[in-house]
Amino acid sequence: MENSKSNTGLKVALGIAIVLFLGTGFYTMNLYSNSKKTENDLTEQKQLVMNDLNAMAKQYDEAISENEVANNDLIEARGRIQGLIDSLKMSETNVKSLWRYKQKYASLQKEMDALLAQNDSLRVENSYLATSLDSTRVRLEERTIFTDSLLVQNSALAEVVENASILNTVDLKGSGVIERTSGKVIPTERARRADKIRVCFTVSKNALVQAGDQELYVQVIDPKNNTLGLNEQVSFEDKTLNYSIISKFNYENANLNVCEFIAQNGDNDFEKGRYIVNVFNEKDLVSTSEFTLK
Repeated sequence: MENSKSNTGLKVALGIAIVLFLGTGFYTMNLYSNSKKTENDLTEQKQLVMNDLNAMAKQYDEAISENEVANNDLIEARGRIQGLIDSLKMSETNVKSLWRYKQKYASLQKEMDALLAQNDSLRVENSYLATSLDSTRVRLEERTIFTDSLLVQNSALAEVVENASILNTVDLKGSGVIERTSGKVIPTERARRADKIRVCFTVSKNALVQAGDQELYVQVIDPKNNTLGLNEQVSFEDKTLNYSIISKFNYENANLNVCEFIAQNGDNDFEKGRYIVNVFNEKDLVSTSEFTLK
């Protein structure tokens, strides 16, 4: 009798273990399937962000056109939205950061819907302000509430603008070059023949960045993981960056082509192998590339 009970218990335990194993396998497969679907969906987010921004801009346009007296706060907010649209057109944001960007705007869209609803209500109520002093007082209180709400919305928008107000670069390319005494440079893939490393990139137009003197940090790392050029350090909060050269230029709110030259440390030849080129806007990596010298 005891052996029978023991065998029955073992069978029950084995059955539970099999069910748990199959359940775990199904759950793991389901997670993997969902992960692949999410990855595919994220690649479509840039166009969705652009659609959201255009919709937000249209709502601002309608609100401004319906007011007899222009609301400067609405006009300024509309201008910043256009700036974000221009910035997004030129950006090469990676999928992960673009997803965070989309989340911020999804939240901001809900807040703007409430703002425009309040604006419509205020526009109608303003037509009755002359009915009585008491009515005027009530309407003024509502205007104050609306203004406070608008300031909150503008603060939220300003935070998003600040995150997007950085210079980005595209078409980053590095190569070895032979430098003639005449100043002419000739590209070369031979490590022994190269006199310098040339790094070229295009600074993308960003309407949110103020025109004037700007600078980016260029970092060139050789096959032995050494930072070429100046190899000096700069600190940003909790991050320290080793850079090869500081690229300084005058930014005029337009695409700008920039080339910098980095010499080998000492009189040694350049190493053969893979070189990595990074461009940083302060502590943020904005582009990366690589090339090979033989």
